[in-house]
Amino acid sequence: MDAILESLPLYWNGFEMTLFLAVVSGVLSLVFGTVLAALRVAPMKSLRVFASLYVEVARNTPLTLIFIFVVFVLPTLGLILPLGRIPAVIALTAYTSAFVCEAVRSGINSVGVGQAEAARAIGLGTVSTLRLIVLPQALRTVVPPLINVLIALTKNTSVAAGFTLVELTSTGRDLARDYPSDVLMLLGGVAVCYLVITIPAGLIASAVERKVVFSR
Repeated sequence: MDAILESLPLYWNGFEMTLFLAVVSGVLSLVFGTVLAALRVAPMKSLRVFASLYVEVARNTPLTLIFIFVVFVLPTLGLILPLGRIPAVIALTAYTSAFVCEAVRSGINSVGVGQAEAARAIGLGTVSTLRLIVLPQALRTVVPPLINVLIALTKNTSVAAGFTLVELTSTGRDLARDYPSDVLMLLGGVAVCYLVITIPAGLIASAVERKVVFSR
């Protein structure tokens, strides 16, 4: 217990970084993933092909490989990024957006075709129909899967520990090295920190789901 109490500042630093990566990457993934979902149902074939290729490549590529691409390959192509949070946010967003896209697309497919036809009948264009009629209904139906994607994103932030970023997993690894006799308790503290983020997210998902079901 003394080791945990002495390490509280380190826990807080790791927790703060993990929360930052989860929140910033989560917001960017929701935005980019929704845009990708819109492209996947766009009338232009070239947009659908582009979005489909991106989603398939990102979903079937290990997250560690995406980190390696962002941290080591992009600089060789002339895109030099500052080390630390920015490459981690880019890698997590690029990976998670593909899963957000598929969740949102399933919601779009659940909206009746008649809704879009009625919107077009009153003069709305494709973008306006999607933004005003289809997406608001689609997003209500995919709240639980989106929360699950964001919970997975929180756990995926641990990959950043392998790229010199000091987040929770990296903090736990360093503490286990410094206090080998208390390793189980120290790693248990890391697990509790992750649960502090993921359990409230799950509770929010359940509450939103009950509200959406009631309002249908």
